[in-house]
Amino acid sequence: MVSSHDIKDAAGPGSKPRGRPRSFDRETALEKAILAFWEHGYEATSVSDLTQVMGIGAPSLYAAFGDKRSLFDEVVREYGARYGSFGDRALAEEPTARAAVERMLHEAAAEYTEPGRPHGCLIVHAATNCTTPEVEESLRERRNANIAAIEGRVRSGVAAGELPADIDAAALARHTGAMIQGMSQQARDGATKEELEALAELAMRIWPRS
Repeated sequence: MVSSHDIKDAAGPGSKPRGRPRSFDRETALEKAILAFWEHGYEATSVSDLTQVMGIGAPSLYAAFGDKRSLFDEVVREYGARYGSFGDRALAEEPTARAAVERMLHEAAAEYTEPGRPHGCLIVHAATNCTTPEVEESLRERRNANIAAIEGRVRSGVAAGELPADIDAAALARHTGAMIQGMSQQARDGATKEELEALAELAMRIWPRS
């Protein structure tokens, strides 16, 4: 049943023309959806779960965000902008590939254990036990794109002479991707920021120097 908050009162004499304004804050509702998917993953988060945490009825959810899949697509984009952009910033802003990856790993340690929100990475965790092929593929593409971005930065480092010419750029990028994905899972399993930072330090020991 649609609640009185999901519909506008019938127009009476002298009232303004009927409209269909949303009676909830879309950004607040979207943030709550991000947290729900982040905590429970895609498959385990039902539409009923979403309407409960977002504080809206199903008709309002569908009207504002489309179906569950459409909402999740928007959640993934917003998660990337709000919480997951530290890696892209590190790759773009640091002067060397080594410095970029070291910053990325240390910021992952902090982001994945931040108090007051789900631990780990939504892009990694939401794929767990996912049985929807389109969602699984879209998340895989995002993870692979992150590894490709790291590989591109490594190759730029080789071209600039900061890394040895014979380095296996693809393997080094995949190692970094594996570390980040593993840190996400360990954060969900209770690893602290300090424990993940120690892991990041160990990971950087394999990095060659020019």
